[in-house]
Amino acid sequence: MRPDEDLDRAALRELTEETGVASGVHLEQLKTYGAPDRDPRMRTVTVAYLALAPDLAAPEAETDAAHAEWIPVAEALDPTMRLAFDHAEILTDALERARAKLEYTPLATAFCPEEFTVAELRHVYETVWGVGIDPRNFHRKVSKTPGFLAPTGRTTNREGGRPAQLYHRGDLDVLNPPMTRQ
Repeated sequence: MRPDEDLDRAALRELTEETGVASGVHLEQLKTYGAPDRDPRMRTVTVAYLALAPDLAAPEAETDAAHAEWIPVAEALDPTMRLAFDHAEILTDALERARAKLEYTPLATAFCPEEFTVAELRHVYETVWGVGIDPRNFHRKVSKTPGFLAPTGRTTNREGGRPAQLYHRGDLDVLNPPMTRQ
């Protein structure tokens, strides 16, 4: 952190400096990590953030980052991948936060482009939750939840097959009832 910035501004600056990502990102504070032995070099406290965004370009390492790349979470959490310090714990906590938030908020739409199909939204849930979802039940749930989706009045065939209705995020803040994982 710099003397003139708050935590949120510092997190966004660091994200931009380490990856080149500067806009279109949902950013929220995840948790503070401060175990005395988490970094063997010295006492270090980390305020971790969860960042979510759709269709990110390849990251560009800037400032103090020598290299930057996106890798699947499953690969990063594979036991053969040795993340530094307690970073596997931080990543696990972030994944669980994202999974849980998809149950009770429309946050999944943050992973979608501005206009998206129900199939694209379902793919977000399947990817984040790591499970397959019945397409008909999912479509019924999201289309019948008032305020979750707002139709654009347009269609697309970018997925092949019949034209699919395009939506954007509605004005709903909390899903009630929630969408539960299997």
